[in-house]
Amino acid sequence: MERVNSFLGKHLWVQVVLSLLAACAVVLLLSPERSIASALLYVVFASVGGVGVMLVVRRREKRAAGGSVDGLVSLDRKLRRGEVPTAPQERQAMRDLVEQRLHRSRHRVAAQVVLAVMFCAVVVLTALTAGLPPTLGMGLFAGVFLGWLVLYGNRQHRRLRAMHTELTAEAAQDRRR
Repeated sequence: MERVNSFLGKHLWVQVVLSLLAACAVVLLLSPERSIASALLYVVFASVGGVGVMLVVRRREKRAAGGSVDGLVSLDRKLRRGEVPTAPQERQAMRDLVEQRLHRSRHRVAAQVVLAVMFCAVVVLTALTAGLPPTLGMGLFAGVFLGWLVLYGNRQHRRLRAMHTELTAEAAQDRRR
């Protein structure tokens, strides 16, 4: 898993392609009358904004990590493992990266609630306009997706808070010396 995370961290285009293919599969499941080409075009055009946001976030994180993709991947690996960097420059880069991610995730609970309400509305609308199989499929998809989003989001947030606490405590000790 570590090698996959490193590879995906270094090659953002692979993440984009895999996301587009997964979204295309979802569109084809929800609209089986579409051709593969029309579903792919739909997903590509609908995803342009999201890809743009992802590129901006990636550039900012790269800058915080010292300007290199390898530095960002290394810091991300240490963050997942809970390893506090020992070198002062790397510790400052980790502090900047953690602060950026904590700032970006400050409204995560509200976003999760909005997504849950939206998915519930989609399931209800599917129930009103389609048959039982699409409704069950959409309900299952919504439940799995929201469950994964909440569990993974909470785990990542705990990691960020723990790293922030460690870095803040060490910075306070360094100032006392």
